[in-house]
Amino acid sequence: MSTVAVIGLGNMGGPMAINLAKAGLETRGFDVSDKARTAVADAGVATFDSAVEAAQGAEAVITMLPNGALVKKVIEELVEADSAAKLYIDSSTISVQDAREVGEFIQERGSLFVDAPVSGGVTGSQAGTLAFMVGGTEEAFNKARPLLDIMGRSITHCGQSGNGQAVKACNNMILAVQQLVLSEAIVMGERLGLEHQAFFDVVSNATGNSWSLSVNAPIPDVVPTSPANNEFKPGFSSALMLKDLKLAMESAEATGTSTVLGKIAADTYAAFVDEGHGNLDFSAVINELRR
Repeated sequence: MSTVAVIGLGNMGGPMAINLAKAGLETRGFDVSDKARTAVADAGVATFDSAVEAAQGAEAVITMLPNGALVKKVIEELVEADSAAKLYIDSSTISVQDAREVGEFIQERGSLFVDAPVSGGVTGSQAGTLAFMVGGTEEAFNKARPLLDIMGRSITHCGQSGNGQAVKACNNMILAVQQLVLSEAIVMGERLGLEHQAFFDVVSNATGNSWSLSVNAPIPDVVPTSPANNEFKPGFSSALMLKDLKLAMESAEATGTSTVLGKIAADTYAAFVDEGHGNLDFSAVINELRR
């Protein structure tokens, strides 16, 4: 496979396209944003004026788009414009049901599809160290694997179409709950007179450790990767966390699953975003808890 199109060249899709181009693949791209197209063009990605033009002749198409409705619309346009068999990889974060409907649509038309949402944020996208959680047939996964290996460090086949989105919803619900309870503990420690460094040194080497603390600690000057060091400039924004939590709550309702802590997390992030903090890293929710 030597030609790939990337539709959606934003904070995540742009670096993914650049890494594919750096690996020597003929990489074609489209985004509605002139700025996004210019950024990847400067790094060797050929850009086009429409998604259809970008995907024309490509052996694989990767979509990284804001929501399921747009993924469906774009995929339908691409398949109608070019009926040749392709591999479609959707790395957007959408609902399980939307992913399965897109997969069925593509497979009925003779192409292969995997839903392959990611974890790792903008930093992981730029570094090519994303974690891909992949749903689809074994054949589709094996065909997608070489491309995913260029863009990521961890690639896991999770089963049938839609299962990538399923595990993404579960993972980010866990992450949100961990971030909240960590923040509560930090605030309680502050009020008990604990210094941040002492808190970190103990908990990061004890049973309470987590990625939320060891990599994304919501307190400045403790770990170099923390968004708190840079006024909570997002690696993963609160608005995106809320989007993922809403998808998780939809899945909980659809499956009749009680997610008490997940619901608390969803409500807390909804309030935080409604107050105008959606553009901050999701770890900034500690400020909501301080209030």
